[in-house]
Amino acid sequence: MAHSRRNLETMNEYLASYERAVEIGIGRRSDPARALAERGVSVTATDIHDRDVPEGVRFVRDDIVDPDPAVYASADVVYARNLPPELHRPALEAARNADADFVFTTLGGDQPAVPVERKTIASGTLYVARALPE
Repeated sequence: MAHSRRNLETMNEYLASYERAVEIGIGRRSDPARALAERGVSVTATDIHDRDVPEGVRFVRDDIVDPDPAVYASADVVYARNLPPELHRPALEAARNADADFVFTTLGGDQPAVPVERKTIASGTLYVARALPE
């Protein structure tokens, strides 16, 4: 998927070029998923707890440490906001098994635990993960 080389304003601006997205760990912050859905992206949100999601966003209870491959199978991109380092590798594996990109942000000073390409966005750094080494 081609993306502009200029700095992006937001993570959603980057994600809006995908058709089908799965958000890992939506938590209580559903506005970004709603905004993506309003831009025409088909969004499935996951969390280990049942969560209320906005109209236009599908919710599936799933644990990325032991994911249901069917949840991710049709995704073009798997993404997460403020993802803790111990979940980077399981999330990348779920994305790669679905032949999807994996895009995420970390919390605070956490560094990515998987190989990434860094993209500057208004709120910090967006990480785009590469394939796991064989």
